[in-house]
Amino acid sequence: MAHTLPLGGLRVLISGAGIAGPTLAWWLTRYGAEVTVVEQAPALRASGFAVDFRGPTHLGVLAAMGVLDELRAGQTRAGAISCVDERGREIFRLPAEFAGGELEVYRRDLSRILYEHGADRVEYLFGDVITDLAESADGVHVDFARAASRTVDLVVGADGLHSGVRRLAFGPESAYVRHLGHHLAGWDLPNELGVGTVPQQYNVPGRMASVAADQRDPDRAGAFVVFAAGWLDLDWRDLDRQKKLIADAFAGLGWHVPHLLSGLRAAPELYFDSISRVRVPRWHTGRTVLLGDAAWGVTLGGMGVGTGVVGAYVLAGELARAGGDHRVALGAYESRLRGYAMRWQRGASPGHFLAPTTRWGLWLRNRLLATRPVQSMLVRSTGSLATDLDLPDYPARV
Repeated sequence: MAHTLPLGGLRVLISGAGIAGPTLAWWLTRYGAEVTVVEQAPALRASGFAVDFRGPTHLGVLAAMGVLDELRAGQTRAGAISCVDERGREIFRLPAEFAGGELEVYRRDLSRILYEHGADRVEYLFGDVITDLAESADGVHVDFARAASRTVDLVVGADGLHSGVRRLAFGPESAYVRHLGHHLAGWDLPNELGVGTVPQQYNVPGRMASVAADQRDPDRAGAFVVFAAGWLDLDWRDLDRQKKLIADAFAGLGWHVPHLLSGLRAAPELYFDSISRVRVPRWHTGRTVLLGDAAWGVTLGGMGVGTGVVGAYVLAGELARAGGDHRVALGAYESRLRGYAMRWQRGASPGHFLAPTTRWGLWLRNRLLATRPVQSMLVRSTGSLATDLDLPDYPARV
């Protein structure tokens, strides 16, 4: 008896070419689906921070995809964080195991590797966005800003915290995204300071600035800032407005901050976002389903990248197990993954950890994190949460 691919002929549209989207696309095409990925950016994003993976659950999915060795060859091996005062004297240092996990890579490298691994079997539409979804008994009719309309069997929103698919299929962002009181930003600049690869982090109440040399090019450096602020109603693509908000928030600070702000003015690209938590009571409706930060994100926390990769594996596997029947597969995907993904959302806001808003809170954080027992506890807790999921083996053929 001939074997057939379980998703042969299934038409899937994925919104988002970051991490979860290309991962899902690879698994779906392995099972025979016809996959298109639409991405608002004109090309793969070159910005973003280092991201990390922990334990056999994360690493097992990467190994099964055949990308683990390539990622290991390009890992940063950086991970430690040095908190310093205005004169550059170290207050405490967090171990590499806390910040970097077992495998740390630049987000840009991860995105590129995942894209290249499946680009020969996946259609990518860069510089475009979904503008409308209309579901019928036969599929979902999709309109785009640029491309011609088409009908697909399944739509996946893997388009991040500010998901357009979630807005179209589930309702306004305000119903699902809660601002947690801080914003963050990152940009590249020349390493004229001569800093090393271990990030140096400087704090005053409500503000944090850090800088580290690029692992690949010591002549380049990356700046990263976090600052307390209420919800900002702005266009997330308005680069000039974002730069002004950062400059105003950090005006008058010492240490390396004036130099970092000078580099900000010349930066052609900037990562800027709110620190927010996403809570969606149900991740699927009809033929539309959410994946990654669009469903369960916590900005700069929650092991979002690792959980997104695992979620892509589970979503594709459940679709294959159900023979492409979304009515069975989407509920099974959510049932298996929700508890695992939501564990990461129970902690305090990453903003309060990185930039405590009071002098007392900053002093207490520094005092606690300078102790080895607290550091050891943080490493153990993140590692155990990352591995607390038994992944099934999904058959490639039936």
